[in-house]
Amino acid sequence: MDPKSDIIFFSLSRYDDPISFVGLSLAKELAKHNRVFFIEQPYTWKDYWKGRNDAAMVKRKMAWGSGSGATYLKDEKIPDNLHYVVPPRMFPANFLPAGPLYNAVSSWNNKILSSQLREIIREHAISNFVFVNCFNPFYFGSFPPDIKPFVNAYYCVDDISQVAYTRKHGLALEEKMVHDYDICFATGMELQRIKKAHNRHTFYLPNAGDYELFSQAVHTALPKPAELLPYAGKKIIGFTGSVEYRTDFGLLKKMVEYHHDKIFVLVGPVYAPEIHDMGFDKMQNVVLVGAKHITVLPAYLQHMDVMIIPYQLSTLTKSIYPLKINEYLGAGKPVVTTAFSDDIQTFGDVIYVAKNKEDFLVLIDRAIQENGQSLIHRRMERARENTWAARVSQFWSFVDEAGF
Repeated sequence: MDPKSDIIFFSLSRYDDPISFVGLSLAKELAKHNRVFFIEQPYTWKDYWKGRNDAAMVKRKMAWGSGSGATYLKDEKIPDNLHYVVPPRMFPANFLPAGPLYNAVSSWNNKILSSQLREIIREHAISNFVFVNCFNPFYFGSFPPDIKPFVNAYYCVDDISQVAYTRKHGLALEEKMVHDYDICFATGMELQRIKKAHNRHTFYLPNAGDYELFSQAVHTALPKPAELLPYAGKKIIGFTGSVEYRTDFGLLKKMVEYHHDKIFVLVGPVYAPEIHDMGFDKMQNVVLVGAKHITVLPAYLQHMDVMIIPYQLSTLTKSIYPLKINEYLGAGKPVVTTAFSDDIQTFGDVIYVAKNKEDFLVLIDRAIQENGQSLIHRRMERARENTWAARVSQFWSFVDEAGF
């Protein structure tokens, strides 16, 4: 396979989502050497009417009104060689039960998307191309006869069976897609084991990190974020990412109470009702920062003493290689985590993996006390091995290995 081939990337994510996602990160890295056409997760008409005045929607309304065949969006955060495509609005379908009506609406949506894909291919004179569907099995289960990717790859980033919304239709659609596509990539060891039963060309392609960005936390003096200014002299325990169903809130509460002399700073969107139901939003040593763009995260990490990944031990988390681990290590930070997956335990020589909840509490103090230059260097070296550039190299190697 020619590594200079055009790539059409269809993803579950959008560039202005409140957290980083593997699809866009990999596409940006691929765009350093290839033309990449990134088709974002479509909005439905329901999404449109509900959020039509939101800033993100206003940007897309302007694009939809441009009158061009395929709709592109430009932004300073989007690389020049990455053509960012805004798909047409789709008809909502997930609320429908499985059966003829769902199939009809889904088929119509796919015809709309295929029409746009056809326009992209025509406008840019694309011949051979690699098509990557990143964890969005609701679309492009098949292609019309005139659209023929040289290779099509499905990228599985989570256990779709463990979330009710995606499981409803996505479980069956993903199983068929993994079987029918040429190649499957999986971000977790457990995911690879599961998907290999449906496609022998299933490869382990885990998350990575932007080492150049996050190593700024070590090499560059960054301004202290405003939310941290009131806590001078306090040890800060940090977490970045979505606060949601993966989190062990019982463990988090134990931590907040046990380490009452320290400040817990959670940087990311809050989707879990437990934050309010369990009173975290009223605890004096808990700071809920909200979503922040990835480019400002190193400034937060620079002023934190230890990072935590307090995930539950569950079927869902068993499949997770957290994107944040290489961000934390790239920033040289000590990390305390639960032993939720085989993937996280492969970092056991540079992080602290708790045996149980009580162990987690003790390891936080140990991680802070043991921190030193040699450990910081080892963490950063591990992160340097897990960059998006390394993943792109693996991506092409796996395509070759599969015989394409």
